[in-house]
Amino acid sequence: MFRNVLCTVPRKHLQVIPVRYKQKKFPKVDKKFQAAAESLAARGFLRPTKPWDPPANIEETISKICSSKGLNTDAEFEALETKFAVLKECYEETGYDVPNSLLHTIGSVADLKQFYKTPVDTATPFEALKRMELPKNLHVQPDYVRFHPDKDTMFDGVSAFPKSSTIVSGLKTRKKYEGYSAKRSWP
Repeated sequence: MFRNVLCTVPRKHLQVIPVRYKQKKFPKVDKKFQAAAESLAARGFLRPTKPWDPPANIEETISKICSSKGLNTDAEFEALETKFAVLKECYEETGYDVPNSLLHTIGSVADLKQFYKTPVDTATPFEALKRMELPKNLHVQPDYVRFHPDKDTMFDGVSAFPKSSTIVSGLKTRKKYEGYSAKRSWP
């Protein structure tokens, strides 16, 4: 796809330059969840949500909670007090609550059941790769070994790259791996 953009040059050299751009395409999703899909696409995988694996009897639990509040299985939440009471009791029963960003998507008991039936996996793609069964020719080293001249016993602290430092920049990896500055021979 091309979009025409005018270039700012003198009038006699005015020309139209085609510019390519990518248009993000999202899978067909219910209109309620379109904003959530776009938000996830923008944020990435590391999001502050708790993992959730729904128990087998979650529908019966929600039905019992809703019937105790006087709601049918296909009822809408008309009063906010009723919705709040049901959500509070669901949280107390399951230990998993509806995030604030998704409260507007739950308008009926069916929406509530659908929310609690959906599993939430917060693993990053790398963590998922560590868990899966890989082909014979593919290996993932989750706990790799970093060279440090004071702790290396195999080659008595002699590096294959004598003038290059090991810089650990990540906050998590800084706790796990120790970096060092290599000695330079020039001033």
